[in-house]
Amino acid sequence: MTDDTHAASTGADIKLRLRNLVADDYPAIKKIMDRVYPGMGGAWPRKKYLAMLKTFPEGQICIEDNGVAVAAAFSVIVDYDKFGDEHTYDEITGNAYLTTHDPNGDVLYGVDVFVDPDYRNLRLGRRLYEARKELCKNLNLRAIIAGGRIPNYRDQAERMTPQEYIEAVRRREVYDPILSFQLANDFEVKRVLKGYLPEDKESQGYATLLEWFNIYYEPKDSKLFGARKTVARIGCVQWQMREMHSVEGLVKQVEYFVDALSDYRCDIALFPEFFNAPLMGLAEHRNPAEAIRFLAQFTPRIRDDIQRLAVSYNINIIAGSMPLLEDGELYNVAYLCRRDGSVDTQYKLHPTPHEKRDWAMEGGNRLTAFDTDFGRIGVLICYDVEFPELARLLGEQEMQILFVPFWTDTKNGYLRVRRCAQARAIENECYVAIGGSIGNLPKVDSVDIQYAQTAVFSPSDFSFPHDAIMAETTPNTEMTLIVDVDLDKLQQLQNEGSVRNYLDRRRDLYRVQWLGEG
Repeated sequence: MTDDTHAASTGADIKLRLRNLVADDYPAIKKIMDRVYPGMGGAWPRKKYLAMLKTFPEGQICIEDNGVAVAAAFSVIVDYDKFGDEHTYDEITGNAYLTTHDPNGDVLYGVDVFVDPDYRNLRLGRRLYEARKELCKNLNLRAIIAGGRIPNYRDQAERMTPQEYIEAVRRREVYDPILSFQLANDFEVKRVLKGYLPEDKESQGYATLLEWFNIYYEPKDSKLFGARKTVARIGCVQWQMREMHSVEGLVKQVEYFVDALSDYRCDIALFPEFFNAPLMGLAEHRNPAEAIRFLAQFTPRIRDDIQRLAVSYNINIIAGSMPLLEDGELYNVAYLCRRDGSVDTQYKLHPTPHEKRDWAMEGGNRLTAFDTDFGRIGVLICYDVEFPELARLLGEQEMQILFVPFWTDTKNGYLRVRRCAQARAIENECYVAIGGSIGNLPKVDSVDIQYAQTAVFSPSDFSFPHDAIMAETTPNTEMTLIVDVDLDKLQQLQNEGSVRNYLDRRRDLYRVQWLGEG
């Protein structure tokens, strides 16, 4: 949209400057929009304006006169293939909240351009368009695309179709304050959009889809290998608890499964929470607190061994979780061992009442979404998945797959984890893989029995299984689960799903905010 028609002079004391918009500009922006769009609801609410500045500050620009904004242009970067030419204004701009912004997108999409009516004889709209073109070039984007209003069409609607009107404007037989301006600024009309802005009565709900090509665009070279994956293969281990006589024996059992999953070219192997618990049976202990601290002494060695397995078998591994003694405090820690040799950690944030009471275990204070060679993932250990705020925070960091290593002793405990994991997949439009242990350890106090059914869940929509379960194991049977997940379907769901939890979230009413260290 744009509005840059002819008007009266503004006087001699003009001092213009092009800059990015800031929060304090809102009163001036509101004043202009109320004047320019009186029949379309006037100005955006302040919360929407601030959301745009927060999401893509570089794309929101203005021209000020003596410190007061008198013209403005708003834009967003999108992956245009996700929307195509058939879209509405609200769909591609996220109802102007810019929830569709994608820093890795290929198109700068014009959200709005407007000029204070008192300044329309100064060609400020042209300056803003040139600034947008400069931004497009500097960001190496393929094009600028926008939906343009045709406000004078109302006067011609009875004798012309929208297509005929556009051709008349192109031939300069008819003047349109917006389309004439855009054509003069090197934009081409791709097509006519119907219902683009239903509230735009002047344009009869029609709009032009305009495009300006960046001739300096340099396509990113496609990689011959190591390119972004569109499908990830997940391998989960439903781990049998059994008596172990040494650390070497436990690592050998881990290697057996890593070898098997690597043979099937899995991108990642998920082990359960406390999969190393059998090692507590290597010695007698006076109480559970002593036993878990005994177990913690093996964690660094097991972590290092699994790190080597990840490299040698060319597979990423989530080493379930293991107890870690750090500065005198005991934590429950999941290790992400990548096949490039790097290691990251996710501490369990919410120890269960049993872990706090019997083991004196503390909760961590960091939450991280991890980049891997197959996508962005998150890890929540067992009880943590029952707190929806954590997955929401990871979802805001563009997590694609959530991994949940768990350990539950009874079916009702397992169902808490399962039901919450399924909810997280729907709420955050991601895949969720859960992996648990089975069997029993009669000689280990507090680790008597386990119940598990490992599974991979999807969002619930037409592109996914009808029950939103990608696959699941036989309960209480040692086995592996191998599942391919299509990551591109998540993007499609976000923009075209039957419901769109991410796009439709009322960010103007509520938010989840992290207050911890990271």
